[in-house]
Amino acid sequence: MNILKIILLYVCTISIAFAHGPGGDHGHEDAPAAPTQPGASPRVEASSESFELVGQLNKDELSILIDRFDTNEPVLDAKLELESEGLKATAKFHGDHGDYAIDDKAFLNALAKPGKHALVFTLTTANESDLLDGVLAIAADAHTDNDLHFPWAWAGAGLLAALCALALAAKIRRPKTAMGK
Repeated sequence: MNILKIILLYVCTISIAFAHGPGGDHGHEDAPAAPTQPGASPRVEASSESFELVGQLNKDELSILIDRFDTNEPVLDAKLELESEGLKATAKFHGDHGDYAIDDKAFLNALAKPGKHALVFTLTTANESDLLDGVLAIAADAHTDNDLHFPWAWAGAGLLAALCALALAAKIRRPKTAMGK
């Protein structure tokens, strides 16, 4: 077998191996189900007999909308406190959006860590108070060290394929000489 055939066989083998991607992934199957859709901010939902809330963790705040369970009437200008993993924070009411926001950096950093975070919301209106429990699930980073280097493997395979093409082109251009003359 000449060297060109060996290189071509190597390129084909490497291409097949890299087509499977890291961990045998073909690259077109869906990722395992995450608590939220890809690219969406993590959410928490909680309800009681009187109230329901939905919270969304953004980069700079946890935004929370609260309404009455029976009527869906928004609960505006109440006092909302949140406790999780030994940390406490008080939400600020935004009258312009009708939401409550927690922007305490230490609290947000704790919530942003991968895992499930148990949250206890204490809601106090003019006439009532209630506790609502929820769980905020933060997916672990899906990238591994192997994933980070994966594009370089494709670049290496492409470079090898280009070298093979050059070697083939050089062989074709080489004039044939008569053997034994």
